[in-house]
Amino acid sequence: MTGESGGLLGRLSIEGPDMPEALSKIAETILADPEGAAHLGILDLAERSGTSTATVTRFSRTLGFRGYANLRVAIATETGRVEQARWETDISGDIAPGDQLAEVLGVVAAADTRAIQDTAAGLDVSAVDELATAIASAGRVEIFGLGSSGTAGSEMAFRLERIRVPVRYRADTHAALTNAALLQPGDVAIALSHSGRTRESIEMLAEAADHGALTVAVTSYARSPLAEIADIVFTPSVHETTFRLAALSALHSQLLILDLIYVAVAQRTYERTAEALKLTVRAVDAHRVPDKVPTRKRGRSKE
Repeated sequence: MTGESGGLLGRLSIEGPDMPEALSKIAETILADPEGAAHLGILDLAERSGTSTATVTRFSRTLGFRGYANLRVAIATETGRVEQARWETDISGDIAPGDQLAEVLGVVAAADTRAIQDTAAGLDVSAVDELATAIASAGRVEIFGLGSSGTAGSEMAFRLERIRVPVRYRADTHAALTNAALLQPGDVAIALSHSGRTRESIEMLAEAADHGALTVAVTSYARSPLAEIADIVFTPSVHETTFRLAALSALHSQLLILDLIYVAVAQRTYERTAEALKLTVRAVDAHRVPDKVPTRKRGRSKE
């Protein structure tokens, strides 16, 4: 469809600089990471290029595509991601009220699997290494998030606490702010927000930054207000499906990042972690049902 030597990306590299400023920004964003751009939704591309969804649509049509979805498939195909293009066309993420559950399962599983794969592919492991080292020696670690992000934050706090990291997850804004004010250099503050625009998360991280703590943002938008505050930023990928908007779909990708950080911390505190896990397993062992305990089968009574 591009009709230019070098394909779509070649065309963008030639024509992009001469496009109107807003369109040129989109071309620049795509060229900076074509494979990453292939799995960005229209909102994500608009956010990362500092434009709007209307501008992305206009950009797509300027290149001769009917809309952004067609442009996105073309980028995926050209970067060699044939499977990604097939996923976009065959499994669009749309779920109709009358769809069979087997079909719904396929859509949801494909979306979550792709999001996790893309998150892993784009993850900065050197940043994970830096953060894990800081957490392993931190005097305090504060974690904050609301909604689905709060679920991920709570799980991370539970894991770190179990290996004797002095960590707290705060679901209350006032508690988060007061504890962030008590942080100091050598401590760590982590805020989770899919949009990166949750006011409470921004305030918490800003307070921690004012007191010299290492600040970390886990947000899908690298240019969001939350990301601008943070020393370290992780950007989980998200693939929406019907009934599961981006904020609800971000949980699995967030957990992947947090899980890797947890494992990296455990590696750096191996002896302490091994002892702590042994003690905690023993503490709850009495509450586990032993193996091979006969159970009564439940069935309908015969009259």
